[in-house]
Amino acid sequence: MDYITEKFKKIGIDQAPGQEKLQKKQNLDIRGEKITGIPVDFSHGDVDAFEPIPKSKEAFDAGYEQGGKQAYTEYRGKESVRKDVAAKLSAFTGAKIDPDTNLILTPGTQGALFLAMGSLVGRGDKVAIVEPDYFANRKLVEFFDGELVPVRMAYEHTSDASGIDLEQLEKAFVDGARLFLFSNPNNPVGAVYSFDEICAIASLAKKYDAALIVDELYSRQIFDGRSYTHLCGQKEIPENLITIIGPSKTESLSGFRLGAAFGTAGIISRMEKLQAIVSLRTAGYCQSVYETWFNEPEGYMDKRIADHQAIRDMIIQKLSSVEGFLVRPTDAGSYLFPQLPPLDVDIQDFVKIVRELSDVTLTPGTEFGPQFTNHFRINFSQDYQAASAAIDRVLEIVKRYRKI
Repeated sequence: MDYITEKFKKIGIDQAPGQEKLQKKQNLDIRGEKITGIPVDFSHGDVDAFEPIPKSKEAFDAGYEQGGKQAYTEYRGKESVRKDVAAKLSAFTGAKIDPDTNLILTPGTQGALFLAMGSLVGRGDKVAIVEPDYFANRKLVEFFDGELVPVRMAYEHTSDASGIDLEQLEKAFVDGARLFLFSNPNNPVGAVYSFDEICAIASLAKKYDAALIVDELYSRQIFDGRSYTHLCGQKEIPENLITIIGPSKTESLSGFRLGAAFGTAGIISRMEKLQAIVSLRTAGYCQSVYETWFNEPEGYMDKRIADHQAIRDMIIQKLSSVEGFLVRPTDAGSYLFPQLPPLDVDIQDFVKIVRELSDVTLTPGTEFGPQFTNHFRINFSQDYQAASAAIDRVLEIVKRYRKI
């Protein structure tokens, strides 16, 4: 039992997005009065601030009306839905996706990530992950008893590349890592991997017979006209490759819990077997909503990207105007990962104080690596005016607690 207890201790959830009610407030160094304003939860996007794909509700209702035919689909998803999704993802990524062998529909991309990791990681397996990267990556490696092998990303990097340390990645493979997991665009930094980086990662994985899991959740929301390279669509790819994507974020469909994973048939088969004993399938009625994905009205995505870029630019301008703040402009997605000026409190207390005094929720940087003790992450997919006012309140709290 001690082993199980320790195993679950590693999956800390108190600081994870949406878990602020679990965070304790006692013994906080409260300075000054509360600053009132509309509460803003930067730990995740505000799904009410941006319109979901039009007709998604009608698509769900149609699935509901089908009853059992839609409720009890194959574990990997209803055949007609898989064919539709495979065709759209093939066109989007340039990969050849057979809906019968290369694709599984999952309960959100989080479900896809769990299934992929469970299908590839065993006790003692070395897994290379980027630091910083999505907070669940390291927790999943630990849950499946793998060994973390960090690969540094120079998140301060501002050129047309992510800043990943490819020499460290190759060393990880040389030292025995047989899986590399990374998000592109990166969460929390928002960096997009360059074509050269993607080709180098694919080449290294193939050279050392390593598997790749690529999380492309935000690959439709790219800013500044930047190019994006799908690893799965390149000529040289490793034998074992899984790509994860879904409509929950960019398309505001998170409540439906829709995800997709595609790639190597053998791994997809394992994922299906694991899904059969975890969640059975993506919620049957919700599968009907996949038909709206990539079928948005003309201009829907362009407006969404422009609106998010405007919010990004506003927040960066505000943060950059304060001495001691460092923030990398995000290339894609909805995240910023600012570095704070020196404060009199640690990052754990800082996020609690901010929530207590300003009704603003931030995610501490330590969720993305233990070394990020002076960072926080924000999801800027919010109402513009509410986000602007919330950042002003955060900056006032920083002013109260910064070292003199």
